[in-house]
Amino acid sequence: MSAKAHVMVVDDDINICELQKLYLEKENFKVTLCHDGKKAVEIFKDTAPDIVILDIMLPGMDGWEVCREIRKVSAIPIIMLSAKDETFNKVLGLELGADDYMVKPFEPKELIARIRAVLRRYKKQGEDNLQVVHPGIVISLSNYTVKINGKDIDMPPKELELLYFLAASPNKVFTREQLLENVWDFDYYGDTRTVDVHVKRIREKIESDENKWKIKTVWGVGYKFEV
Repeated sequence: MSAKAHVMVVDDDINICELQKLYLEKENFKVTLCHDGKKAVEIFKDTAPDIVILDIMLPGMDGWEVCREIRKVSAIPIIMLSAKDETFNKVLGLELGADDYMVKPFEPKELIARIRAVLRRYKKQGEDNLQVVHPGIVISLSNYTVKINGKDIDMPPKELELLYFLAASPNKVFTREQLLENVWDFDYYGDTRTVDVHVKRIREKIESDENKWKIKTVWGVGYKFEV
């Protein structure tokens, strides 16, 4: 992580934004503030921040839609914020491609710690030539691509990261909790449906009877990339 990592904070509560800016600048981050969803997408494309702190309840365009729009063009980290602690909101945030989820109110020090953790993981992925190769498939975290028999497969960042994680340890079984913790960098909080949803979407895009590999469900346990 660079000394001046650029954090974009998107929240309609001006006081919360200013408080976050105060703490973040104290920790040597560059900070851009935005209070509107539609404007946030424009600013994101113009400024290319290193990470986005994104509230759900926003005027113009809600946080869910902002997350979708960002994920169409970038894999940069997103931490979503919400005053709601329902599991549904956490699962939806993860399914849309968020890297972390925090419930308001929160301690500024915890937010900063999570920002640093997510940025460290993201930077490591960018620096390493991370690639997994199996017969007919190449999965790269360096440039976030999946190729099957030479053909590019369109896949959102979290689906790709889940596929990479499984394929990097062929025939090893992972529980849903382990996948949630390792791929999303998220503590298990009681609902792992998002893993099942992502596996279903990945299978629809990559699996064929001709392949010599597949993502296999190990009933009562979890999943493995079977070769």
